[in-house]
Amino acid sequence: MSGTPLLEVSDLVVHYPAGKGKVVHAVEGVSFSVNAGELVALVGESGCGKTTTAQSVMRMVHSTAGTIRVDGRDITNLSAGELRPLRREMQIIFQDPYESLDPRFKVRDTVAEPLEIHGVPREERDARVHDALVRAGLTPPKLYLDRFPHELSGGQRQRVAIAAALALEPKLLLADEPVSMLDVSIRAGILGLLDEQRRAGLGILMITHDLSTAAHYADRICVMYLGRIVEEGPAKEVVRNPQHPYTRALVSVVPKRDPRLTTQPQILKGETPNPVAVPSGCRFHPRCPVAQAQCRTDDPPLSTARDAREAGHRSACLFT
Repeated sequence: MSGTPLLEVSDLVVHYPAGKGKVVHAVEGVSFSVNAGELVALVGESGCGKTTTAQSVMRMVHSTAGTIRVDGRDITNLSAGELRPLRREMQIIFQDPYESLDPRFKVRDTVAEPLEIHGVPREERDARVHDALVRAGLTPPKLYLDRFPHELSGGQRQRVAIAAALALEPKLLLADEPVSMLDVSIRAGILGLLDEQRRAGLGILMITHDLSTAAHYADRICVMYLGRIVEEGPAKEVVRNPQHPYTRALVSVVPKRDPRLTTQPQILKGETPNPVAVPSGCRFHPRCPVAQAQCRTDDPPLSTARDAREAGHRSACLFT
């Protein structure tokens, strides 16, 4: 994982107009990178800006400021025509497999559609569809090709969505809560499939609120709160040695495998602030159990954590 990152996001800002001159600060100055063969997890509560970040990377929503580079190329302001060839290199999997598939399309049509859109010759499509289904774990493919979505389980639907994303052989895959709508019994299979693709060289940005899943499958974790990354680092380091008070609270409520290992959950007070009226200083200070007067005025940047045990572990806190 050296050289130019597959995906490089720098100082990304996304604002939405809220009427009467107000602005929703959805994403504020987010920076991260994803290398080939790496899975980076973007973790945080609902509404923290994770999905908006992913949609901005895909250019599904326009960013207000910042830069997005794919394989070293700045795609931030490319037109739709200029962006079209790059769509083959980056694909997205959506959260809900029951809504992301067209109920009128058979499996073969769903997986073949991106190939048709991007001009893959008709004589190649059947083989590419077959290979994509195999990579997605739907074997033998002939059992699934002529099925409609209503004839599939939730896990099979998500595998079809993954197959459609893999059909173009992208370099970058964005997985937006890929297992949150699925039964616990089949989540491991989908996550294992993504892990296999990562090991084969695919770069993956996974959006999730499940810190335990991120710890098990991700190489690196970025923790988001109210539009900002407040901690990032190697996955196991972030989970075993959390530095930011918000990350510590998230880790404290993760169930332990050994029932004899008990920890006191840190229940955060209050609610996440309104992104239209972001608090001054550190945006976490209204809910932070260790906040001090300085936190109300100083907005800490991401910097090397004082107790970091591994390189690249950074935290945005004045006192950790």
